[in-house]
Amino acid sequence: MARIGIYGGSFNPIHRGHIALAKLFLQAMNLDDVWILVSPQNPFKQYAGDMLSDERRLELVQLAIANEPHLIATDYELKLPTPSYTWRTLQALSRDYPSTEFVLLIGADNWLSFDRWYHGQDIIDHYPIAIHPRRHYPIDATTLPPTVTLLDTPLYDISSTEIRSRVHQGLPIDDMVSEEIAPLVIKYYTKS
Repeated sequence: MARIGIYGGSFNPIHRGHIALAKLFLQAMNLDDVWILVSPQNPFKQYAGDMLSDERRLELVQLAIANEPHLIATDYELKLPTPSYTWRTLQALSRDYPSTEFVLLIGADNWLSFDRWYHGQDIIDHYPIAIHPRRHYPIDATTLPPTVTLLDTPLYDISSTEIRSRVHQGLPIDDMVSEEIAPLVIKYYTKS
């Protein structure tokens, strides 16, 4: 049975931290591949009008991971009905790929609000979950359910919000995004 990691997000834009985390997730959870699911707008997040189109965010992900074996960009979630809920996505994936085990990757901030997720307990009961640490969101690994793993990963202090802000200010982003996408990130996020 294939074991596939699901790493969803807006990726607005994808950055070096996302890619490094996906590679660590692949190794730590003994996965065959990590599918990077570009998601429509998160029901819990508000965006200040600087959300790129689904197509452009997917394009940036595809370009950024083109040379990363076992990392696969997918628009699977973009084709599902909205609002986008992880439970619905996992249900659809399990139906479409019955011989695959899906492992969900979420941030510590998301885990601390997991009780508010749509069918969160059903996700815990039926899917392995890996949590990556985030600064200011402490997780006690001894309190986690048996299906949930706290990954031992570095803290990546890069944020898509900061990248967008730097682009708006005309500041460099070369150390934050892969060289394959830096010119496009600047082009797409520069306000006219």
